[in-house]
Amino acid sequence: MTVTPPPSSSDEFFAVIPAGGSGTRLWPLSRSQEPKFLLDLLGSGQSLLVETIQRLEPFSPVDRVLVVTGGNHQEAVRRQVPSLPSHNVLVEPSPKNSAAAVGLAAFVLNRTNPDAIVGFFAADHVVTEEEAFREVLGHAIESAKTGLLVTIGISPTEPSSAFGYIKKGEALEGKSQTHHVQEFVEKPSFLDAQRFLASKDYLWNAGIFLGRVGSVVEAFHEFAPELGTPLASIARKLIDGEDFGAEWEALPSIAFDYAVAEPAAKQGKFLVVPGSFGWRDVGDFASLAQAQSGEPNSGVIVVGDATKVHPHNSTGIVVGSSGRIITLLGVEDIVIVDTPDALLVTTKAHAQNVKEVVEHMKEQGLDAIL
Repeated sequence: MTVTPPPSSSDEFFAVIPAGGSGTRLWPLSRSQEPKFLLDLLGSGQSLLVETIQRLEPFSPVDRVLVVTGGNHQEAVRRQVPSLPSHNVLVEPSPKNSAAAVGLAAFVLNRTNPDAIVGFFAADHVVTEEEAFREVLGHAIESAKTGLLVTIGISPTEPSSAFGYIKKGEALEGKSQTHHVQEFVEKPSFLDAQRFLASKDYLWNAGIFLGRVGSVVEAFHEFAPELGTPLASIARKLIDGEDFGAEWEALPSIAFDYAVAEPAAKQGKFLVVPGSFGWRDVGDFASLAQAQSGEPNSGVIVVGDATKVHPHNSTGIVVGSSGRIITLLGVEDIVIVDTPDALLVTTKAHAQNVKEVVEHMKEQGLDAIL
């Protein structure tokens, strides 16, 4: 399919939403054919993807939104967002991690919009304070006009070891709300996370990145030429409707943080805008419970039909879609996910390890339920 890049304007802001992965830590709710970003996890009547696009609309109307997704999900994306122009859905032949997804969109936009600002936003994050989000994003867009790359760092509320961190440095001259990035830090131990929180110099890494389109492309060429060079060719072929499958399969699979962000920060080419706007990465069932806005039912948070769940002296989260009655008695911090063809019972403390169970089942050839 031929892709027509939008017309150029240096004042425009484009939003790119990499929508890949299968959300294995949310299995059996999230599956490879219907991953978490396509699900209504919060009971709002809309998927996380749709909520993300609506959140960005004040800055980037839908015709300036690009969704990068896999072939298995492209039709679902188009059904959920019918106003999204068909050529704004960029299809990856296979999963190649976030650097390839980010780079594909950047190089496509660079053909006609090198001076525009582009932002990259995960499709599966929750934001509860949208006015505060808009204010922070506005600062980040202005900071990106310097030509440097920008990230939005979340002011931490607890010493979490589930997130990567950003160490902020001196404030950018003339922009007190923007700081230089000293370094990106991988997920720390709990003790290090406590130290980070106490220092007030560290922010959670939400994986939100911005920059001039041309600056993002230049960063790929400078810090990850093994991606930048082939992606330039792939973008041209995608736009022209030519096959690029072989070149895509040869791309290394690496996260944008490792390929571009970390080396760019070491060269002083990354800025961070701190923000606090009710952000939550719904990465596992423990974080899904925290993201739920509804009042807990006797200490148990229910996703789905609460009339089917009857807790007694229990705490935890129940996700039900099978229609069965679920009764809890005297259990704490339990996680129950009941679907028509699979049942998961675990605890919040082990919620991060569901991915390991999925990998084990994959090795056993149980792909049909994954």
